Amino acid sequence: MSTLVDNELKGRLALITGASGGIGASIARNLWAEGVSLALTSFRNPQAVEDLAKELLSQDNAGQRTISTHCVDTGSAEAIEKLFAAIKEKHGQAGPDILVSNAGYGKRYPGISDVSIEEFDYTININLRASFILSKLSIPYMETQRWGRIIFVSSIAAIGGGINACHYAASKAGLSGMMKNLANKHAGFGITVNDIAPAMIGETGMIPDAKFVEGTPGDVKNIPVGRLGTPQECANVVNMICKTGYLTGQSILLSGGLR
Repeated sequence: MSTLVDNELKGRLALITGASGGIGASIARNLWAEGVSLALTSFRNPQAVEDLAKELLSQDNAGQRTISTHCVDTGSAEAIEKLFAAIKEKHGQAGPDILVSNAGYGKRYPGISDVSIEEFDYTININLRASFILSKLSIPYMETQRWGRIIFVSSIAAIGGGINACHYAASKAGLSGMMKNLANKHAGFGITVNDIAPAMIGETGMIPDAKFVEGTPGDVKNIPVGRLGTPQECANVVNMICKTGYLTGQSILLSGGLR
């Protein structure tokens, strides 16, 4: 018995949260190059997303695709619900074909004594709860299409604890657990669910340069390849996941050999 293999991305719609720069913007550029329409969100830097949309639209000579930009606080369930209503209005479908839950938050603290309960709750809210809500709203549409790709942007902290305090590691480990459960339950509908777990990625809000991680376990001198990763390398992995429907339930460690 043969099963139709459909890894075509052209004509799909991708929702990318946290697309204002770094990893999110690189993912948007990669998927746009594959012929995908985009719904891009940002909260703290909406102008950067507007500029990215203009840049990408200037490259689409045929004018057959759409990009929408949305200022969304992913810590708010109501804001995410309004986002999906806007996607339906602007793109004509009830949800995305591809969900990349990339928006995240992380603040470094020395240890658990320094993390307030409010900081713990906020971190879990942005890094874990938002991905739950985004998935909950995306999956019904994906099931009707019998095709979908969900990618969470996790962290090496989910596996090895990381250089931030325990609240950050807990939020990212929760993502990986949720990913595995969703992958098992929805694979029969043609929906794959995976996460990428980057380690030290430069040119981002969390790690602007190598100096930022000096003296930590993520110091460049501890990374076998001898450098920080790049947002483009994260985007390349997302592309591979989107184009490989046989891959699901996996956390892909992108660490330059760092363990």
